[in-house]
Formats: sequence, structure tokens, C-alpha cells
Amino acid sequence: MKIARTLTKSSRKVRDFFAAEHVELAPFMRDLRHYNLEKFRHDAWAAANVTVLAIAQGIAFAAIAGLPVVYGIVSTAVAAFVAPLFAGSRHTILGPTNATAFMLFSFFSVNPMLAGRWSELIPLLVIMVGLLATAGAFLRVADLLQYVSRSVLVGYISGAAVLIVANQLKPFLGLSSHVGGEMASTFAGLLYGLARALPHTQWASVLIGCATLLLFAALRRWRPTWPAFAVALLISSVAFGSLIRSGNSSFKGVETFVTFNLSDLMFKMPHLMRAGIFSDISALLGIALALAFLASLENSLMAKTLASKTGDRADVNQDMLAVGMANLASALAGGMPASGSLTRSMLNHESGARTRFASLISGVYTMVAAVLIAASVGWGMPLIDYVPKPALAALVIALSLSLFNIRHIRICLRSTADDAAVLVITFIATLLAPLHVAIFIGVAISITLFLRKASRPFLIEYEFSEAGELRQMGEKRQRPIPAISIVHVEGDLFFGAAELFRTQIQRTVSDPAIKVIILRLKNARHLDATSVMALEDLILFMRKKGLHLLVSGAPREVYRVLKQSGILITLQEGCDRKAGESNIFLTNLRNPNLSTRAALKRAQQLLGTDKADIRIFYDPNQKPAAT
Repeated sequence: MKIARTLTKSSRKVRDFFAAEHVELAPFMRDLRHYNLEKFRHDAWAAANVTVLAIAQGIAFAAIAGLPVVYGIVSTAVAAFVAPLFAGSRHTILGPTNATAFMLFSFFSVNPMLAGRWSELIPLLVIMVGLLATAGAFLRVADLLQYVSRSVLVGYISGAAVLIVANQLKPFLGLSSHVGGEMASTFAGLLYGLARALPHTQWASVLIGCATLLLFAALRRWRPTWPAFAVALLISSVAFGSLIRSGNSSFKGVETFVTFNLSDLMFKMPHLMRAGIFSDISALLGIALALAFLASLENSLMAKTLASKTGDRADVNQDMLAVGMANLASALAGGMPASGSLTRSMLNHESGARTRFASLISGVYTMVAAVLIAASVGWGMPLIDYVPKPALAALVIALSLSLFNIRHIRICLRSTADDAAVLVITFIATLLAPLHVAIFIGVAISITLFLRKASRPFLIEYEFSEAGELRQMGEKRQRPIPAISIVHVEGDLFFGAAELFRTQIQRTVSDPAIKVIILRLKNARHLDATSVMALEDLILFMRKKGLHLLVSGAPREVYRVLKQSGILITLQEGCDRKAGESNIFLTNLRNPNLSTRAALKRAQQLLGTDKADIRIFYDPNQKPAAT
């Protein structure tokens, strides 16, 4: 019967967990009921602005990942179309991003055996990312993302920006054919390869890259409302791409991209029923977890940034569901991993988007553009073939340099030593380790430093003043009753603090005059199994020495944990419960000192003395104490 009651209680807790703040499967229906032509007009205009940038970035991020451009464009279109159907934010735009694209490149560059199979592994990887993010949304994992230090993200993005710049120097200098292999899979190896290959620099590539950079900078300065990235790429493609395609001798050998066909846009079901699928899943699980984590983190940060501008409430778990569903759709369509794009989302907001349907309309525009690009092959004028790789590399370098947020870096370095350590370690980890490992190194360091600070509860010895009020005991004053010590516990008593708590109490017990310790747990929080077992060890340790431990000021939460764990029985041993004796005294909200007074009376009873009059100041008109 006891087992049945325990299972019933546990199932009720699980049910309550999923019932609280559950994610919605069709949040777009709320907006659809109030949608009108006026909102559509604003959304359609914002979507047009976003699409121009989205197509250019889709090509760029596919290039960063080392994939054909069709992967970036398909992911851009499908994610933008599917995500708003499930998102909590009305301005977010999902698709490939700088950080996720380079994480993908980093993984396959250090796993050359897998790199040759990207056509069958990418769909499997993206569907794994989608399933992990979707499951995380239903389990409300996104709530935990707020505990990831911003120093981790700042350090990671800064390190990734350095790697992206170094990697894009290959097409910028025209050295893609001279720098490669296993050595180029590490940051140091890449720099060494670039240095050795410098004599082979293709000056036509450098000219194209520099001209594109100057055009981009000019547009940003004199036409700040224009999509500078897309316009600079378009002008460079028309000017230099035409020269390259016409066979101009000065630009001979400059690489361009390859236009995809209509067949590349067809939906593709990932081939899951094949030999070796489980070994592939095992090999991709680490990168899938890292991508799902980073995509959800980027999306949550972006949603909160936009919410601060619009006054909306960010629902991070709902947005995590959007990440999951967008990636599942991208996997079926043949795209790359999708995340939240801050640049496209901010452009969407600044362009006057009213509802979530601006993203959906942008997805439709992008897919129409993708069909036109694919159809251009049949017309004898393949559009993507006019895009020079040095021009796109130059724009990616400019975009990556903008990822260095000097203000945020300065804040992290100057705030606390822990923040500075997290930033520096994460930054170095991104340069030395694969990116899907580096981000978890940064998170682990951040959590470790947090737990070190959180696992230091304050233990202060108290006494009663002449007015009958508790006060912190002074170094020069002796205890009114030398055999009794009142110890106030302030802070968290979770697993990280348990050992320190036990050690500090044992140090207090080392005073030979002490016979009874009264633990005031009024402000002790978050007891767990580890801290409860430490408390039990402490009780047994004191009893072996003929000492007593009493608990006063315990709130209902602490009492419930002690009772459910069974430690309450150990604490109450030796008490005549029929006579009203107890070793634990619950807090009194009207006057928290009353529980300590009762504990002192019990301590005197255990010592067989009534020495020292116990006076408690009590004002019936006083509000409940806040301590």
C-alpha cells in the first residue's frame, strides 16, 4: 500500500509538472482570428525586406558550413515558414546562423570520415536537433537556459567569430586549393597553412573582396536603411561575376558558387531504415545536443531582446518548440540546422512587422526566389554561378567582425573575476576544441563557479539580548548558557553545500563546553537528499559524543522534506511524544523567535537545568517578521 501511495503521489507530481505552463501546439490561431488587411500590408513589406537579406545570408551560412548553397536557402525558407506557427515571439525569424553553421563545419572538419557522407548525415543530424529541441520544450528545459551565464555566450560568439574570419581568409585570398587537409581543422593549423600559402595569393580574389568590403561599408554609412549585405553581394556579383563568367583573363581562376536545380528543392525523407543508422546516431549525438542547445539559447536571447523593445512577454519554452519544429521541417526539406537570427529578426521588427505572419510570408517569398534561382539553370543563366566566393567571404568577414561586442566583453571582464574567467576560458576553448565541445566547456566552467559561490551557507552563532531579542553573538561576549549554542543557517543547503555545512557544524561542536546545538533553519533553502543525509550523519555523530541537536524555526518546506525522507524519525529519537517533547520546532510567522525559545526550553530540559531566564520580546501588533 505504501508503494502504491508513493507511485500515486509521484504520478500526480509528474502530471502537475506538465500541466503547469504547458506549450501550445497552435499559438498562431490567436493572431489569425484578429488578422486583417492592414496588418497583412505591414507584414508583407517587412517580409520583403527580410527576404532580401535572408537569401544572401542563407548562401553565406551554407558556405561557412561547407555545404552546397541550396542547404542554406532551403533552411531559410522552411524555418521562416514553419517557426511562427509554434513560436511565442511575434518578430523572431529562424534559419541558418553564423555560429550554428560554423559549429557544423567544425564538427565535420575534425571528422573527415563523416565529412564525405554529409548528404546522408545532414538530414539525420537536423532531424535529431529537431527532436531534441521539441522534447526539451515539452519538458520545459528552456527554463534552465536562464542559468547559462552571458559570459559563456559572449566568449563563445567571440571565439567563433575569430574562427570564421580565419576560415574565410581562404576564399578571400584565393587560397582554398592550397589550404586544407587535417591540419586546417584546427585554428593553429589553419593559421600555419595560411602563412605557408601566402605566396600563392590570388590578387584578383583580393581585389574582389576588398571592393565588396568598401561597397558594404559605404552602404552601411550612407544608406543605413538598405540591406547592405544583400545589395553589396548583388552589385559585386553583377560586376565581377560577369567578368569571371565571360572568361576575362584578369579574373581567370576566381571561384564562384554553383546554382542548384529544381530537383534539389524536392522534399527528401531522411533514409532512416539503413544499416549502420544507430552507429551514425551515436556519432552525431554530441553535435546534435550542442546544436539544439545553441539554437535554443540563441533563440531565447533574441526573443528576450525583442520583448524588451516591444513590451511582449518572452515564452522561452514556446520558442524552443518553434526551434524544434523548424528543424524537423528543415530535415524533411533538405536544409541545414536552423536557429534564431538576431539580424533578420531585428530587421523584421524595424521594418514594421505587426504579427508572426511576417516570418511566414518571408518564407513564402524565399521559396519563390529559390524556385526562380533553380529555374535560371534551364534559362541558360544560372544566377548563383555569378556569385564570386571572395565577395561572399569578404561580407562574411564583415558580419563576423560585428559579432565582437566590445561593450559586452568589457562588462564581462570588469564585473567579477568569475565572469572574466568564464569569458576567457570559453574563448580559448573555441579556438582549441571543436565548437560543439567548446560551448559545453564554457557552460561547465560557469556552473562550477556558480555552485562554488552558492554552496557556501552562512552559519552565525546567535544569543538573546537583554531585551529578549536574538542578536549576533559578539567575539568578546560569552554565551549566556555555555553548553548551548544557537546557530543561524542562512543560504542554500543543496548538494553542493551539504559537506561544507556538516564540516562547519562539526567545528562548532569541537568546543568541549557545548552540549546542545540549536539550528535555526528559518532562512535555509533548497534541502535535498544530499543535505538531508549530511544532517543525519551530523545527528548520529553528535549522539555518539553524547551531544544533542535541535532544529528551530523550520518552515513547512523543511519539515516536509525531513518527514518524507524519514530523517524526522532519527531527529525525534529520545523524545516522549506523548508528553509533548520534540527536537524540532516550526517557525511562528507572528514571531519567529518563539520557536527558538521553545528549543531553548527543550535544551535546558536535556541539560537538566533552568539556568538563565529566557525572555522573548513579543508585540501582538507587530507584523510577521521578514527574516
